[in-house]
Amino acid sequence: MENVILVGCQLPDQTDDHFESSLHELAALTKTAGGQVVSVLTQKRQKLDAATYIGKGKLQELEALEKQLGSSTVIFNAELSPGQQGRLNAILDAKVLDRTQLILDIFAMRARSREGKLQVELAQLQYLLPRLSGLGDSLSRLGGGIGTRGPGETKLETDRRYIRNRMKDISTQLESVVSHRQRYRDRRTDRNQCQIALVGYTNAGKSTLFNQLTLAHTYEEDQLFATLDPLTRKLRLSEGFTCLLSDTVGFIQDLPTQLVAAFRSTLEEAAGARLIIHVIDVSDPDLLSHEQTVRKLMAELGADQIPVLTLYNKKDLLKTAFIAPKDAFLVAARDASDRVHILSAIREALIRQMKPYRCLIPAASGSLLNDVSGYSILREQKYIEERQAYEVAGFVYPETPLGSWLLKTSNTEDGKNQS
Repeated sequence: MENVILVGCQLPDQTDDHFESSLHELAALTKTAGGQVVSVLTQKRQKLDAATYIGKGKLQELEALEKQLGSSTVIFNAELSPGQQGRLNAILDAKVLDRTQLILDIFAMRARSREGKLQVELAQLQYLLPRLSGLGDSLSRLGGGIGTRGPGETKLETDRRYIRNRMKDISTQLESVVSHRQRYRDRRTDRNQCQIALVGYTNAGKSTLFNQLTLAHTYEEDQLFATLDPLTRKLRLSEGFTCLLSDTVGFIQDLPTQLVAAFRSTLEEAAGARLIIHVIDVSDPDLLSHEQTVRKLMAELGADQIPVLTLYNKKDLLKTAFIAPKDAFLVAARDASDRVHILSAIREALIRQMKPYRCLIPAASGSLLNDVSGYSILREQKYIEERQAYEVAGFVYPETPLGSWLLKTSNTEDGKNQS
């Protein structure tokens, strides 16, 4: 493991608790990336030093500490400007990274799907482009075509053109992925399928909850960004109603804008859901800040109008009493009894968006009966022998093909005969 020194600068608008929480989070990110924190250097300033992020005296202290501890990496708890990073690299012998680079590195390590890898590469290139720096004529080289005679084209110009072309190529591929996902969502609607998305701060317990609800066996670990590629599995409620539950990438405060843009197609899984389940780590002392971060990012994605079910997770780790707000639930993801309560809460949240129906379905229409039990919340089903039909009642989404038919049949004056 690399020995890492963390550097943070506290500004007047940051409280002590928020600053400490941010440094703890940076240490957890470092551990996830495979680093070992050997020292933390902090400074309070009225504003950041435009040249080197921290002051001149603190920079000298950092330089001495780096040599004393033999640290190979220094990570700053902010996004450094290209100028700051260049000057710090010139002064320090260790590798200089900022918070954004660290998160991008973790994402690159965790990406498994083709889409995830493309999104990470795009974000890395967007970050790298303004930070390219050349060494003047020492990097000049002669080309082999028109316009490259004389001093030739610098390596810097070549690299910039390559990056821009690569970014354009990745963006084109991701546009294809976005349209592909949209077709999937449209097909789900045509098939009467309901989608639910799990969102929340990183390491809030989303993947554990996802596994418990869907009885799947996806990767879950007490690490930041354990889940990067979105997963979707079937979730069956007690009445037989089947919906799709998606596990999404966790959010984090000061999430790099490059990542928000690059992962928009992935996060659109949440924007296209009928219901969002917001999972919050109730044992985290900074839970209010984490909750606000998630709500802000969901608003940026245009998903702030979707109904939300809030779950305060990890109640088994609570050391003090906690009372959940109205319409929210205090749960432990691994608790079997809580699983029943969560499924019941999901069902009631979905019913509030649906419309009631009651109609007759001929006994011979087995396929239609199967659709009614699978894609509507069926509350009542009884066989009426004299009509050779089933009377069914429940709730359904009116905009789905099945919902449209059931509600139309329910609303006719002689709906039973029509059925």
